[in-house]
Amino acid sequence: MQTQDDSIEGDVRHSHELEQYLTFMLGGKVYGLAILNIKEIIEYGEITEVPMTPNFISGVINLRGNVVPVVDLSQRFSGQAMQQTKRTSIIILEVKNDDLRIEVGVTVDMVNEVLDIPMEEIEPAPSLGNQIQTNFISGMAKMNGKLLILLDIEHVLSIDELSIIGGIQHAPNEPVIE
Repeated sequence: MQTQDDSIEGDVRHSHELEQYLTFMLGGKVYGLAILNIKEIIEYGEITEVPMTPNFISGVINLRGNVVPVVDLSQRFSGQAMQQTKRTSIIILEVKNDDLRIEVGVTVDMVNEVLDIPMEEIEPAPSLGNQIQTNFISGMAKMNGKLLILLDIEHVLSIDELSIIGGIQHAPNEPVIE
């Protein structure tokens, strides 16, 4: 039989839920991605450029026989192409948007670690007015006195951009028409 103390303890435990985020460096800043979206992390390797694609699409890789588009997150965020180093990695993600489900790689300067972040330490994305997009930020985590930007990878790219990437993944030999 459950006592009142047991139910209160259950509520307290529930409020301390943890979410896991992979942290990585990009342009000198630390970001986090929910690990539920991540399939794997691979070393930066040979990327085949695809003509007539947006600048932020680096190209495609062959991942165990599958063609996977690769997005340069630095180019996407700042307009500056990423500078490759020995620590540069590609995070392979599964992105879902409506009925579209694709694998996409994102390039990052360096992968850090997986953090367990208590839900109560995550604040909503800031509102910066109507002219500035923040829908790609799922939240801001307070970690050791600093803020960690948590990305919502499904909103880093627009639906139109995901359609372009999906077209690359499923028909790599056909040109993508914008």
